[in-house]
Amino acid sequence: MFIKKFVLRAAGASLAVILLTAQPLRAESSSETARIEKLERAVELLQKRNADLQAEINNLKTRQAAYPPEGKLKKKVAYDGKTYVEKAVVEEEKPPVSVQQRGPELKLVLGGFIQANFEDGDVSAFEGRFGQTALKDRFRLRRARISLTGEFAEQFDFKMEGDFENSDGTSPSNRTDFSGTDIWLNWHRFPAAQIKIGQYKAPFGLEQLTPDTALFIIERSLPTGAITPERQIGVELWGKPFTTLWPAQKDLLTYYAGIFNGNGRNINNNDNNNFMYVGRLELMPFKGKVFGQASSLKLGGDVLNSRDDH
Repeated sequence: MFIKKFVLRAAGASLAVILLTAQPLRAESSSETARIEKLERAVELLQKRNADLQAEINNLKTRQAAYPPEGKLKKKVAYDGKTYVEKAVVEEEKPPVSVQQRGPELKLVLGGFIQANFEDGDVSAFEGRFGQTALKDRFRLRRARISLTGEFAEQFDFKMEGDFENSDGTSPSNRTDFSGTDIWLNWHRFPAAQIKIGQYKAPFGLEQLTPDTALFIIERSLPTGAITPERQIGVELWGKPFTTLWPAQKDLLTYYAGIFNGNGRNINNNDNNNFMYVGRLELMPFKGKVFGQASSLKLGGDVLNSRDDH
């Protein structure tokens, strides 16, 4: 009997503990629910305010689009028969004036060079060239050139060069004067078939075609000056056929075929009805390095036909 009463008392105590523990849990659950509901109402209020602000922004944008831009309004005074009324009218926008180049400028280079020498000796001059007296010791300005080179319209390149010294090793001129040397325009749309027109060196003679700045000495040999046509006015077709077919060996073959007046540079008129025809073919079977130095092997041949009326 005692054991049964003890069990009932223990069960009653346990039930009381459970009830006392459940009451705070129930209160805490109610508090969390109220807090969540409060947060939800705050979120709804913020969403409503955000929607109102967005509607107001859209309204302002619509009104701004309909209103003329700042600076486009112009005040105009009109007479309605009784009084003068000032009105704000929209000024008609004029299209802007623009200047555009036909093609992008790729390159424009200003250059030049000077070559000078000193002459000393007791050698007499050739008769008929410098007189019959001995050559005088002198400082000499051999070449003084200024040039402008460039490319434009994506498929043209050009060069304009002038020389302030008018004499050379085979010329009797001893004065300093400016004259044109290279003045040409080249169309290079197709590397294998380019067209060059103007005044430049006719493609004849390797030494003559070698740039002045690449010569070992500042003078060319006398035979080169005597038999090569130097600069002429005309037009030529030239190109490198392997540029697109074999880019790594684009310099393997180069050809030139030109027609010129044949009477020298800076002379626009032809002295007869005949022209000078020049052709050249260059082959470069090797281009690389020998003992660490850039080297190449070039073979070439020229042909020239010119006839003068007597």
